[in-house]
Amino acid sequence: MMNCPMCQHAAHARSSRYLSSETKERYHQCTNINCGCTFKSLESITDIIAKPALINPVPPHPGRGNQGNLWI
Repeated sequence: MMNCPMCQHAAHARSSRYLSSETKERYHQCTNINCGCTFKSLESITDIIAKPALINPVPPHPGRGNQGNLWI
């Protein structure tokens, strides 16, 4: 959530799209009904603080209507 650049009230993200693997463009709308400003912002990764040593692959989620197995 961001603050509106016009009135400083909370603005909610309405939609977003990836511009690259490290940058996302978000569209926001002010929650103040007397303002209603809509604006865009950019969110990007600037640094990785901790990198995992090994990334283990996981099985995919089951499709719609199919229930997954319990692993005991």
